[in-house]
Amino acid sequence: MKKIAWFIPYPTEGSGGHRTIFQNLQALVNCGYECHAYIEDIGSGETPNQLKSSIHKYFGNIDAKVYLGFQPQEQYDLIFATAWYTAKFVRDVNQNCKKAYFIQDFEAYFNPMGDGYLLAENSYRYGLMPVTIGKWLSNKMINEFNTPSNYFDFCADNKVYKKLNSNKEKAVCFIYQPEKPRRCNIIGIEALGIVKHLMPDVKVYLYGSKQKTNVWFDHINLELINIEQCNELYNKCMVGLCISSSNPSRIPFEMMAAGLPVVDIHKENNLYDMPDNGVLLADQTPESIAEAIINIISNEEQQQEMSDQGVKFMENKDLETGFKQFVEAVDKMFEANYTGNTSIDRMYLAPPVIADVFLQSKSKDIAILSNQSVPSIRRSILYRGLRKVKRSIKRLIKN
Repeated sequence: MKKIAWFIPYPTEGSGGHRTIFQNLQALVNCGYECHAYIEDIGSGETPNQLKSSIHKYFGNIDAKVYLGFQPQEQYDLIFATAWYTAKFVRDVNQNCKKAYFIQDFEAYFNPMGDGYLLAENSYRYGLMPVTIGKWLSNKMINEFNTPSNYFDFCADNKVYKKLNSNKEKAVCFIYQPEKPRRCNIIGIEALGIVKHLMPDVKVYLYGSKQKTNVWFDHINLELINIEQCNELYNKCMVGLCISSSNPSRIPFEMMAAGLPVVDIHKENNLYDMPDNGVLLADQTPESIAEAIINIISNEEQQQEMSDQGVKFMENKDLETGFKQFVEAVDKMFEANYTGNTSIDRMYLAPPVIADVFLQSKSKDIAILSNQSVPSIRRSILYRGLRKVKRSIKRLIKN
């Protein structure tokens, strides 16, 4: 039996990244590997048993020994880094073993350009064998870091995320996590502010964080909800907004599995894993994101088509499929001639949604709805520009 260690950042409640780590760790255990979890020691005073209990409570059971800190206590066949700052610890382990990197985001993007960015980027230069969630990250490892890479697809728990016989509300839900800059909460809130101004009867649901909101328009903040409640939310909304700028999030794929049309931004990180149907990618401006949302809400036929196509895209992407792909990638690491992917094609080929206002108005006339939660941005409405946006999008609604 091969023995694998995982070096893991300290877990926090509601962390999708930790859920993915522990699920895939358990997938290896189920396939005959022995796994040990080395959890970052932040000085909390917890014992390994207490940590394991917390992991079980928030993320499900793992059949693994749990240690504190990143000093290996046993000999291993393979050690996984799971975050940029754990990669250096894995690199420096003085054992004759294979070393790998479980990559869920391009974490350099988490930091401003400077030491933080470059140190995170350096973690991809250590020669660790990458296994990425999704194709874009593998493509980036191959083309920018000359590192053979394997991936597993974004999948969803089809026992949880599925269509229900629910009545639809004229509503949009947004994964709102101010503590995660990569979620682009300011842009998302500005986009929803435009939607709410132009379509006051649209209900806005925020979820995903316990942090208090300071949003100027009427909304409902559900804070942290469990996965069953997420599925219920996706089934009663017309559009799901999820913005991720450092890799696709798992959330759009869970939304699609539930039959919810998705809006995200048209950036490179979303073009390799998302389908042309089921998802509508908009230019990164709030006005363009708002236009994409309004377009879907105003077009019942498009809603139905995107819903059907999203479900179809996800029907063969249950969690077990992703786990199988991951285990196969790990198995390859023990082959004499380890290889990874050499080229990966884009999946999303449609152009971005771009708000008409950018083609018709000068930048000084564009309406900006400021996010109250950012002190440096004054909350205001530039009425002259907003009237132009309103006229433009009202024409879209009528059409």
